[in-house]
Amino acid sequence: MKLLTVDTIEQANEKILNHIKTWRKKIINVPLDEALDHMLAEDIYAGCDVPSFRRSTVDGYAVIAKNIMGAGEGVPVFLTLSGSVQMGKKCEISIADGECAYVPTGGMLPEGSDAVVMIENCETAGTIISINDAVSPGIGTVETGEDFQKGNLLLKSGKTIRPQEIGALCAAGITSVNIFAPLTLSVFSTGDELVEPDSVPEPGQIRDINTKLIKSLAVKSGYRIISARVFPDDEKKLETAVREAAALCDIVIISGGSSQGEKDFTERVINSIAKPGVFTHGLAVKPGKPSIFGWDENSKTLFAGLPGHPVSAMIIFTLLIKNLYNQYINKISTDSISDIANSSFITARISCNIPGSPGKTTCYPVILINENDITIAKPVFGKAGMISILTRADGYIKIDLNKEGLKKDEQVTVYLL
Repeated sequence: MKLLTVDTIEQANEKILNHIKTWRKKIINVPLDEALDHMLAEDIYAGCDVPSFRRSTVDGYAVIAKNIMGAGEGVPVFLTLSGSVQMGKKCEISIADGECAYVPTGGMLPEGSDAVVMIENCETAGTIISINDAVSPGIGTVETGEDFQKGNLLLKSGKTIRPQEIGALCAAGITSVNIFAPLTLSVFSTGDELVEPDSVPEPGQIRDINTKLIKSLAVKSGYRIISARVFPDDEKKLETAVREAAALCDIVIISGGSSQGEKDFTERVINSIAKPGVFTHGLAVKPGKPSIFGWDENSKTLFAGLPGHPVSAMIIFTLLIKNLYNQYINKISTDSISDIANSSFITARISCNIPGSPGKTTCYPVILINENDITIAKPVFGKAGMISILTRADGYIKIDLNKEGLKKDEQVTVYLL
């Protein structure tokens, strides 16, 4: 049996990046409804002022601030109501000294006004309004272009589009944007023992977990799924499916068959399709040591052979595949394995002593709990094939390959799952 020559996570990541730097950056234009969680491929400049008119931020009375200096509950100032502003209509009224006008939240401010007093601080008696609060100029108002002005840089290229960016684009009247096209990915799980989740397993069989698990991870990470299928341990059938996927995908993942057993033929399948083929077989990480990575220079496809155990597969995907979309368009730094592993993390204190694995980066799923306003990370111990470990975990921690372990109450970084 061939011994694995393992790479560290950093070494494997560097090899992956050296290959994927040849990926072309594909840009597509999509409507806003399809832009969420994608990355802008252009700078966006505002084509108009927002707001385009002076407007009220509260429901109340538009006033001239100097007219109500010193006003209070015991010393009200009385103003004459000159009219009311209609929501969604151009304001045709103006106010002079001693006057005010009713204006709803978001309504256009009357000419001459420079502040709005909240309706809760006013009393009405016909056309006489008692003002019980002194406000300064600008209170309760938004000026033309105060949010952003025509020609302002609204969003920079490389920005991930969140709901708030969708809102800003709508405010600017922008209905479609150029984004970096998502990377495409296929996932195949292998094993004679695997049956579909809706099947009743016979003795010796198990329901397939990894296909939908990895597919869900990929979708959450921004990938577009081309295919997700389960195969028995049939090398020829798997090779045919992987070859077809390689012509269509940026990444092809094979779950299972990455070790060195009798039916572990993932490495052979990749090498039969790809040139130069496998460049990493074995990682200095626990769990996930027998992982495989390969590359085909012709199709520019990255191949990943992940362990069949769900915990191992999820950890390796998170460490080395999750953020490739960001990395290939140079959005995040690759100097730190923390950046590579996960962009969402918090610090916590470990709840107990934990051993490391000399020569391996060791990953432990953890539960986050709060004790006396201190965030505690509590390890979830269990074997790599137990999916319930992942359902209980909020994230995971890493123990460096050169570290013997962690001591109780030691500060750790928790990468959120």
